[in-house]
Parts: sequence; structure tokens; C-alpha cells
Amino acid sequence: MSRAANQIMAETSAPAASLDIEALKNARVQAQPFPYLIVPGFVRADALPAIGADFPAIAHPGSFPLSSLSYGPAFKNFVDDLQSPELGELVAGKLGMKLDNCPTMVTVRGQSRAADGKIHTDSRTKLVTALIYMNDAWESPRGRLRLVRSEHDLNDVVAEVPPDEGTLLLFKNEPNAWHGFEPFSGPRRVVQLNWVTSAAVVRREQTRHRISAFFKRLLKRSA
Repeated sequence: MSRAANQIMAETSAPAASLDIEALKNARVQAQPFPYLIVPGFVRADALPAIGADFPAIAHPGSFPLSSLSYGPAFKNFVDDLQSPELGELVAGKLGMKLDNCPTMVTVRGQSRAADGKIHTDSRTKLVTALIYMNDAWESPRGRLRLVRSEHDLNDVVAEVPPDEGTLLLFKNEPNAWHGFEPFSGPRRVVQLNWVTSAAVVRREQTRHRISAFFKRLLKRSA
């Protein structure tokens, strides 16, 4: 095989090419009040323009499964990188978990509404949550995700994550993994990756998101 062919194979088979895997490897896990870590620049700077250009056009608030969206090849490659076995093994090791038999699920948000951001924990069927923010620059004091110590006080902050382009927040979904943000209305791009308990969860959640998205569009048209 020629040198050029070898180079092409190396480039096309490079694992997680859009992600800075070393930055995640070097990130320190915070153990309290639940395991989490934050990685600015997790999405490689040279990959961001193409991913941003190919990001699905989302005009309505809510979470949308990939199957309901249209997007370009750079965004598809990015999502494939997020669901790579390499990343799954690394996340499992960082959080001290076994995720090798756990399916993944990806949903995407493009818009936030004033009603969003209430303090909550994720469904117990979601074992790990990864949020990857894809906003060019975030100047608003609102819309910045906060990890908090209880369900009662958004100002009892453990950490605040500005939704800047390429930033990763990763956390283990424990019963006290409370999070939320001050209400913000407008564009707010975020990709959510979850490792879940079973394939049935993926099917159920995708159906739920599709039905929710359908009725939101219907209500928007009739308003």
C-alpha cells in the first residue's frame, strides 16, 4: 500500500478526531457533592467552524433526538466521535463505572425559553450525562448551567458552566446531582449525550422527544 493511501487510512480512522481526548484524560474529577468534571475546549478548535455550520437548525425549544433532525457531515462525524468506544471507556474510567454494555443516547437543543432551567436531576435511567455546549460566545449572565447542592436554591452553587463553544460538562447521575440555570430566552446550543440503562430507554426517550417536539411545533403554528 502506498504512503498516500496509508496516510488517508490513518486520517479517516483516527479515533474521536473532533475531540480533545487528552484534555479529558487530564481533567480532574471533582467528587463532591457528586462526581463531575468540566473541560473547556473539549471540542477541537479546528473542528468547531465546520461543526457549527453543520449544526441542525432548531427553531423551537426542547430536546430533539437525532432521528428528527437534519444536519451536515461535520456534525454527524462529531456525534459519531461522542459515541465512540474510546470515549465510553475513558468516561467509565474517569467516573469509576462500568459502561461497556450501556447504550448511548444523543439529544440536541438549539433554543431556550424562559420556563427552562429549573433545578432538577436527570432520570434514573440515565447513568451519566455529558453536555457539550456549542455557542459562539456567551455574554449573558443567564443561561449558565449551575451545579447546586439542593433542589431549593439555585444560588447554592458548586460550579457554574458558561455554555461556551466546545465546553464539556460530564457528571455521574446520582440522586443529588442537582443542576439548573437562570432563565434565558433565545438561542442556546447544547448536545446532550447519555449512557443509559438499556436500549428500551433509548427507544422510549426518543419516542417521547419526538411526540413532544411535534406538539410544540403544532402549538407554535397555531399561536
